[in-house]
Amino acid sequence: MGKKSDGKVLAQNKRASHDYFIEDTYEAGMVLTGTEIKSLRNGRANIGDAFATIRNGEIHIHNMHISPFEQGNRHNPTDPTRTRKLLLHKEQIRKLLGLSKQEGYAIVPLKVYIRNGYAKLLIGLGKGKKQYDKRETAAKRDAQRDIQRALREKQKIAR
Repeated sequence: MGKKSDGKVLAQNKRASHDYFIEDTYEAGMVLTGTEIKSLRNGRANIGDAFATIRNGEIHIHNMHISPFEQGNRHNPTDPTRTRKLLLHKEQIRKLLGLSKQEGYAIVPLKVYIRNGYAKLLIGLGKGKKQYDKRETAAKRDAQRDIQRALREKQKIAR
């Protein structure tokens, strides 16, 4: 049997890079029910407000919204924002626990995707940005955009 190919990104947290400096990333598996994975494969997930915590040596994600599957069991609806367990190695959890205890650090979900048939969540260790950091990042992005625009104009004139 051949290797299953990597799937597309199902949900992405675009505000994470705006609000945090992402210092390290980890790929975690998720414990999901059958209807949740079907809904997730349909792209019906949102991780914009999600965050991760570590309790009793286990890591959990909170406020990750997975819409109920339409063709699923209507008599047993699941809570769309229930707390879900993440699967990581103990060493990775211990490292994350130690680093996230520091002031200004948080465990931030970055994106949800399918790899080899399994739903994966990319989490990052993020250090919160201050307001001046956000302005500095925006200024750098605008300057880079102006440089690219000037180079394109110069290339048009040269032709």
